[in-house]
Amino acid sequence: MTNKILALKYRPQEFKDLIGQEVMAQTITNAIKLGKTPNAYLLTGIRGVGKTTTARLIAKALNCTKNFSIGEKCSVSEKCHCKEIVDSNHMDVLEMDAASKTGIDDVRELIENSKYSPTSAKFKIFIIDEVHMLSKQAFNGLLKTLEEPPPSLKFILATTEVRKIPVTILSRCQRFDLKRVSVEQLCRHLKKIADKEKGKISEDAIKLIARTSEGSVRDSISLLDRALISQSINENKQIEEPDVRKMLGLADKSKVITLFKEVLSGNEKNASNILNELMNDGLDAKNFLNDILEVLYLFSRRISLGPIEKDMSVSEAEVQMIDQYSKNIDMQDIGLFWQLTIKTIDDLRIVGNENLTLEMYIMQLVHLKNIDTKKQVSNLENESGQISSDALGGKKIEDQPVDNIPNQIKNQLKNINQVKTNPIKNLSKDNQNIKIEITSFQDLINLANKEKEIELKYDLERNVKLVSFNRGKIDISFNEKLNKNFIKNLTEKLLSWTGERWIISLSKNSNAKSIYEKNQEDKNNMIEEFKKSKVAQDIQKAFPDAKLIDLTEEE
Repeated sequence: MTNKILALKYRPQEFKDLIGQEVMAQTITNAIKLGKTPNAYLLTGIRGVGKTTTARLIAKALNCTKNFSIGEKCSVSEKCHCKEIVDSNHMDVLEMDAASKTGIDDVRELIENSKYSPTSAKFKIFIIDEVHMLSKQAFNGLLKTLEEPPPSLKFILATTEVRKIPVTILSRCQRFDLKRVSVEQLCRHLKKIADKEKGKISEDAIKLIARTSEGSVRDSISLLDRALISQSINENKQIEEPDVRKMLGLADKSKVITLFKEVLSGNEKNASNILNELMNDGLDAKNFLNDILEVLYLFSRRISLGPIEKDMSVSEAEVQMIDQYSKNIDMQDIGLFWQLTIKTIDDLRIVGNENLTLEMYIMQLVHLKNIDTKKQVSNLENESGQISSDALGGKKIEDQPVDNIPNQIKNQLKNINQVKTNPIKNLSKDNQNIKIEITSFQDLINLANKEKEIELKYDLERNVKLVSFNRGKIDISFNEKLNKNFIKNLTEKLLSWTGERWIISLSKNSNAKSIYEKNQEDKNNMIEEFKKSKVAQDIQKAFPDAKLIDLTEEE
């Protein structure tokens, strides 16, 4: 065992050795004690959380001559099945890799073997790893045997992609989801292994390894193995967090936060210098961008939920830095930064030079922060129209909590972005001397039709309900189908057509009707009146099946 890699050397040999899966282990052992084991187990989870190990433990528990489920161990001299199962050479415990044997012929051979009783053990057990790789025909071939296998046969299926398994297979299995192991549990486990291996490694380095492994036990032990190998050359040296960062190509989080501070300050030169230092230390581009995402998450957590409490992933110094720098950023900026970071991760697959990609990314962040994307609602009256107090329950918009503003009105506000310069300068030379008089709402609709603004005309007719119309001011309410850019478009067109800035006021008046609704109502009233006339009654007698649907006046 001394020459084995640590991931194999410290592979769990009993259910109690499984870390982070206590509930699942207890359920399986209880079922074995009661003799209520299912025909097929399905073990799911990310890589390295113990799916294949659990499958072998189940096989050992079912076939061990001792009471394996309560922890009784076989002695080396005893003839038992456990050692052969661990070494993967037991005749009755067959492990099949579905990634290399995906077809119906492989499954047909497995089904033929299932007809024979076990040679020496109590149960014949088929362990199928990466079962989601089987073809559709292979899955269909398994269905009958999986549901009604011989009494001495058990299936144990393991997969990382449970969504790819047909529901007909899932319904025939007892499913167990293996969870990601927490950072605290991984740290304790890695500390024990390091002590047994007499490796000198600091707690901060172990925490970093545990965080980097993302809940995978095998990954964390493999990373520890790499770190201990690098330490074995110089036995007197203790492995510290910077050594692990350098080994993995990770950036120091405090440096990443400092870089982020320079971005928020708009200091492009300092931000580029810090990035160059990180790249000279062997920075991995994808790891760096994932670190940025983690920092963005911490900032959003600080802004939304208040001070960050004790967290193993963040040191006290880093918490203080986040508290200090979070004053210069809001959730809108964080959302933009997050999207740009995700896009840059995709760009790494296209651009050959990673350093160039990261430098452009930092420059984009700096300039993105400087873009004023926030709309000042208080300037709406002067810039694009006003939101009437009627729409907001009689309160001024700056006194109104955001959650209290109706969603339809908020959607209109989000898209108001008017030009602040002199309105006359925004007009073309041909239109500067042309002023169109708009005296009624119908004039506005006719003008939109004349100027071929079909979308605007449609909204004015069908989705807008006129409350009042005065020169320079229109008071309206609207339905949920209104184009989100309606107010912006209308104010721009009115400015262009009339050379004057109009105020568009929003109201909650639910009694108002759109032009289309009024026309339909007038039309229906006219039809009902005509039906009472003698001409209509004579037509109805002559054509009993006829139905009056429209009336048109002759010019």
